[in-house]
Order: sequence, then structure tokens, then C-alpha cells
Amino acid sequence: MFYYFYENKYLFSLNDEYDFTKICEEQALRNCEELFFLTKLEKYKSKETFVISNVSDLYIKKEELDILKLMDINECVPDKIKDLIDQRKVKSVNTLYENFERHFYMEKPKKKKVNILALGDVGSTLLIGLKLLGGQSIESIGIFDRSDDKVKRWEYEMNQTSLPFDVNEFPEVHGIKKEELFDCDLFAFCASKGVPPVGSTVKDVRMVQFEENAKLIKEYAQMAAEKNFKGIFAVVSDPVDPLCKTVYNESCGKLAPEQIKGYGLGVMNARAIYYAKKHEKFASFLIEGRSYGPHGNDLIIANSIYNYDDELSKELTKLTVEANLEVRKTGFKPFIAPALSSGAISIIYTLSGKWHYSSNFIGGVYMGTKNRNTPAGVEIEKINMPDKLYERIKETYKKLEQF
Repeated sequence: MFYYFYENKYLFSLNDEYDFTKICEEQALRNCEELFFLTKLEKYKSKETFVISNVSDLYIKKEELDILKLMDINECVPDKIKDLIDQRKVKSVNTLYENFERHFYMEKPKKKKVNILALGDVGSTLLIGLKLLGGQSIESIGIFDRSDDKVKRWEYEMNQTSLPFDVNEFPEVHGIKKEELFDCDLFAFCASKGVPPVGSTVKDVRMVQFEENAKLIKEYAQMAAEKNFKGIFAVVSDPVDPLCKTVYNESCGKLAPEQIKGYGLGVMNARAIYYAKKHEKFASFLIEGRSYGPHGNDLIIANSIYNYDDELSKELTKLTVEANLEVRKTGFKPFIAPALSSGAISIIYTLSGKWHYSSNFIGGVYMGTKNRNTPAGVEIEKINMPDKLYERIKETYKKLEQF
């Protein structure tokens, strides 16, 4: 290993040497409280940064779906580095990206500013959820819509929503101008077109929306790039996974791939919980289950990651995927649970560093997994993956590669 000192930061690499001030291992590990790992992974197929959560992450040659697997590496790594990895204080920095030195920092905890684009069914419900649940993680919420009256309405309504005595518990809501959309820590894209009407026979309504919503989101991806946006670009509109890829492509490399997150898997997991509570045979999901993939037909529900049952998992997956159709049969569009479970709850968990479900960049593909944002970067959960479950995830991953 090679160790370096740069602007009061301690860096290290395995085999590649860099033009930083070299120091000895003892000097680096005696003094450091955090480390930055220098690596070279394929540009545009790998994240710019991520947290090292396992020693195996130090030996990744290519970012692939395998990062979901927990792997044992029999390599000699100093105990101090292992301890820092366990504390999530080692950040991987991909040096093939330009100006990679800008990533030599760990994010400090603070309340975040959130801005929401579009106050339709989803955007307004998301706003309610963030207002009521976000007091510990959100400083303020900016709202923008093409309709000035909508903005005024929601500014009035939300700021007249308060606890009786803890009057500063909820974040303040304020209208913003379009050019202010990216003056924030998290931008939530909730604009949408082409939603099939209730009564439509379309089975996967999300994919019908892709073409129209891709046109909408391009403008904001380009705006984020022009503004040199450094926060999280949160895609809430359907279908989140391919729209995340659209944002990344349209930003022309100005947005780091890990800045973009899709919020659609949370409600699929919540729907699986709903059916697991209704049917005892699915009860293992409530404690041991996992959800992977997109907010749509290629979803993967695993009844258990310890005692995986492929047939039972596929049955629960089918119920979960078709849950939105059951709501549509009542004559209403299914937007409340998605806006709250996928949107508000998952966004708040993102900002507070808690485990949640959202889509992240994995080897050039955006796909939903259990993950969390740490001060050192995104951590995607690794497990001892059952072979049959991994094969299902691979099939979905290949389909998402086509976007």
C-alpha cells in the first residue's frame, strides 16, 4: 500500500502511485481519523465516490452487480484501516474522474434544504409528508409549480399546519422561482405527463409515462448541470430507474452518478409488507425480506434472505406488482402510498442517513436496493446472496441496462 498526505487529509492506494506527498504507514495510521482510498474504476460505469463498507471493496476491479454480495477477502489489511471501515470512515474516490480532489471531505450532519418541482397529486402529497415528518432532518422546503396559485395555496396551507406549542418543530415552506430550484441540498422532481386514466387496461402504467416524463426531466437535468448542482437529484416521477439514467446522460458528466437517486421502491416494499401482514405464509418477509429492482413489473421481492423460497417470493412479488391495479379498481389513482412510502419517508431517511429503499447507480445502471447515505458516501447493502435470488436480480438488471 501507498500512503499520502494532502491538505490535512490522509490518503492511501493499493498499487497505483499518485503525485501526492508520500508518508509512511505508521505516520498515516497513527494520526488519521478518516481515510480516502484512491482507486481507478471505469469512468461512467462506476460512481465517483462511495463508502468502503467491507474490506472486499478495496479490491473491486469493476463496479458490477456483484457489489450486492458479501464477500470474504483473505488480504492483509492493517487493523486501523479495518476499524475505520467498520466505522464507515473510509471513502473511495475514483481518480479517473476530473477534479477528483474535490471529494476529499466527509459530509457533516446538518438539516437540509429541500426543493420540490410540481405540486400535482404526488408533489403535494410528498410535501405534506416532508412537512409532518421532516422536522429533524429538513431546514426548509421550497416549492415551485407552473401555477402561481398552487404555490400560494400550498404555502398558506403548510405554514398553517403546526403543533400547538412546539411551533418550530416543522420545516417552513416557501414558494421559490424556477431559477432557484437548485439552491438546495435535495431537489425532488415530481412533474409528470401521460398518466393513464383510471379504467385504463394498461398493466404497467409506469412505462407508458417514460417517454413523456423523459422529455420533461431533460430540461431540469441540464439546468442542474448548468448550476453546478452538488446536492441530490431525487427522481420521484415514474418510472424512476430509467428517468435517473436520463438525468445522468443529460447532465453530460456534470452530475456525479451517485448524486442521482430514484424513489420508487419504497412503496413496493410497503405493499409487500401489506400482503405479508394479511397472509401468514409471507410473514417471514416482515423480518427477513428484501426488495430489489424498479417500481414496476420487473420488481423482485424476496420472502427471506436467510431461508429464500423462490416460489413464495414470486407469488408475493406478483401481488405487490399488481397492488396499484387494485387501487385503480376503486376508481382512484394510486398516488398517496407512493408519495409517502417511496417519497417522503425514503427522502427523510436519505437525509438522516438511515437504511431505506431507493435506486442508485450500479455499474452504469440505476436499480433499487436497500441503501443509506453516510458521511463518506452511499452504502449499498451487501448480503450472503442466495443463488436463485441473485439470478432474478441479474435478469432485472439486464433489462434496466437497455435504457
